[in-house]
Parts: sequence; structure tokens; C-alpha cells
Amino acid sequence: MAALRLPEDGLWLGKPELREDRKPGTDVFDQSRPCRQADFETPWFSYWSDRLGERLRYHRKLWEFVYIAQALHERRLLRAGARGLGFGVGREPLTAYFVSRGCRITATDLAPEAAADAGWTATDQHAEGKAALARPDLCDPEVFEQAVDFEVVDMNAIPSSLAGYDFCWSACALEHLGSLEAGMTFIERSLDTLKPGGFAVHTTELNLTSDVRTLESGGTVLYRRKDLLALAGRLTDAGHEVAPLDFDAGGGPVDTFVDVPPYLPEPHLRLALAGFATTSFGIIARRKE
Repeated sequence: MAALRLPEDGLWLGKPELREDRKPGTDVFDQSRPCRQADFETPWFSYWSDRLGERLRYHRKLWEFVYIAQALHERRLLRAGARGLGFGVGREPLTAYFVSRGCRITATDLAPEAAADAGWTATDQHAEGKAALARPDLCDPEVFEQAVDFEVVDMNAIPSSLAGYDFCWSACALEHLGSLEAGMTFIERSLDTLKPGGFAVHTTELNLTSDVRTLESGGTVLYRRKDLLALAGRLTDAGHEVAPLDFDAGGGPVDTFVDVPPYLPEPHLRLALAGFATTSFGIIARRKE
């Protein structure tokens, strides 16, 4: 039960501190891997927290944004003229930031009715249109207006018209598609939206409790180690590349704390859900040439 208790204040309260030597990393995410406390204490994490206009704190959602931004940066995709496709974007800062780097973005989310039924509207996690993604603090409004397109898209039925992108991403959206299989099929389909050699970066839920039992269907599913290994096998069998999978979820005091409902605003790297401990896991895949 000790893991359900907050670490001593001195180990997390008021930390991590924004680094003065902040800068983007090099070859930080050459693996598909989980959220870890140590990431938050690096110069590159401070850099991305600052650039994305997010308060630096121990929270797995912030880690997801940083994972996606750093992974795309390392692959030289945050550049003028690059085309990106975001799935289930909600109110993320990523669209606005990517546009500020010169990218042209197609942002997508559920239809308003479906989002309301799923509870995303009530929790302010749904974008009803382009205006919901505007961040004047991150991107000039005129640049944003010209460089962002918004479409209503069901991630279980991606239209064939979405194609030819340099990269695509999603931040913990695919585990809400109804089943383990639906989420894996989505990742496979997301690669079809890319140019040959394009990159997909997705984050989802990693079951830290069991590699046998899990939530296999419903509003939220939890991917086990074996599920993600099977997904990587499916992608490589199809000729795609997958960044090697690393399942080390860290051993720092914040890593070992499992947040229970009602969840705290911080620290929040692992949470309890239906009797399982889960955290965020990032997957990087490259479409076959």
C-alpha cells in the first residue's frame, strides 16, 4: 500500500525546477517507451515544457506532449513545409506549436455529439473546431489561421482522403476506441496516411500490473507488454519500422506513486484504473519506403 501514498513533499513538491540550460535533446527517444520521472528533470524536458507553454510539473499528460514533440524534432519533422496530421487533438498545444515551426497541420477530433456522449466535452478535452486549438501565446493568429485545417474524424474510420503526410500523432486517444484490437488497427491505419518514410508518434496506456489480465474492451483499454510486442510484430511484418520497445517505467519516488481517484493535479505519472496501475507509453513507427 506504500505506493498509494504520496512521496514525502521534499521529493516532489515544487519540483522539477525549470532548467536554465534548457535545450532540445539529441537521440532522446530512439525507443518506444514509458513515462519516467527522470525525464522531467532534464534540460530537454524543461525546453519543451517552456516552448509548449505548459507549467513544468510531474504529470504524464505533459510527458505525452513532450514525447511527441521531442520525437518529431529529432527526426527533423518540425520544419517549414512539413505536413502533419493530429488525431483526437482535444485542447492540446501541439497543433499551435507545430505551426509556429512552419508546419502545415490537419487537426482532427470527434464530432461534437460523439464527444459529448463519451464525456470529452464535459471535461474540456474536445475541440469543436479550429478556434479551440488557437494559442496566440504559441503561434501568431494569422499564421495559425492559414496553416491549420480542421476535420471531424472517427479514429475507427479514417477517411482515405487523409494521405501524404510527413508525420502524424495522437496523445492517449487510441485506448478509447472500444477495444485493444481497435487501437492497434488505428495505429496500422495511421501509417497509411503518411508518405513513404513518414513517422507516426502515438501515446497510449501501459498496464504496469499484469501481462495477463487487463481491460480489453470498453471506454478505456490498457495495453499489456505482450500487446505492444504483438503490435510491433504486426507493423514490422508489414514492412514498417518500429523504434525498439523499452518497458522500464523507472524507479524514482514519483514513478512508484500510484494516484487514485479523485486524481491529483500532480504528481500524476501512474494512476489506478479498475484495479490496475497504468502509465503513458510512447510508440514511434516509420512507414515503409
